Amino acid sequence: MTETTQHEDLTVGRVAELVGVSVRTLHHWDAIGLVRPGGRSWAGYRLYDAADVARIHRVLVYRELGLALAEIGRILDDPSVDPREHLRRQKDQLAERIRRLERTARAVDEMIERTDMAAQNSTPLSPEEQARIFGTDWDPAYQEEARERWGSTDAWKQSAARSAGRDAAQWQEFKDELDEVEAALADALDRGVDPAGEDANALAERHRATIARHYDCTHAMQVVLARMYTEDPRFAAHYDQRAEGLAAWLRHAIEENARAHGVDPETATWQ
Repeated sequence: MTETTQHEDLTVGRVAELVGVSVRTLHHWDAIGLVRPGGRSWAGYRLYDAADVARIHRVLVYRELGLALAEIGRILDDPSVDPREHLRRQKDQLAERIRRLERTARAVDEMIERTDMAAQNSTPLSPEEQARIFGTDWDPAYQEEARERWGSTDAWKQSAARSAGRDAAQWQEFKDELDEVEAALADALDRGVDPAGEDANALAERHRATIARHYDCTHAMQVVLARMYTEDPRFAAHYDQRAEGLAAWLRHAIEENARAHGVDPETATWQ
């Protein structure tokens, strides 16, 4: 922390520069009560003191660990834990994440070799190998959880059939497309695009098209999936790491797009 942040109350713009987040993010954290600046200038602008900035740094560490903002708030506001204990907890969690990343790095080396082999002989990738392409947060239990929930559906059968025919290059193509769509969604949120407007409708359709690579996804099915984006902490953390509030924005956009196609998002079911 700089000398300035130790002795002066800071504007939201100055804090954004110091900690490396956007002003929009700080406003969002203020609105939800995660980090509220404690002071005010003579003109009525909110100002952050050293304690506020220290809290922001703790939020950033926990967010890096993949925690949802609501969970971070509960941890930081726990009256039974002092700041020193917060730091110890963060250090322990970071150490564990480093260990996971080291294991993942070794897996990536193996995946590079396996991908080269798959590209040469068109051998389909296993679910575990697909997971290594799609990120370090994958847990093999997710596959079984999805099977238990959707395994009896036509969508699951379609997805299994289509996945079986993909090689490493095709999976990477899909991953690149998904990254592009999620980046476009985050950009729309940052630009203040109305989730009920035409631009958001078009983005919701792009998002639905990525799902349709796996199975025929109706607007009603997309709405059902969108509910998980805010209700399941894992999905919320994934989208909110792209941009704060993206999970909620995307769900709103999907629901409004469905409404424009004659589907009531309040009563939508998996069909």
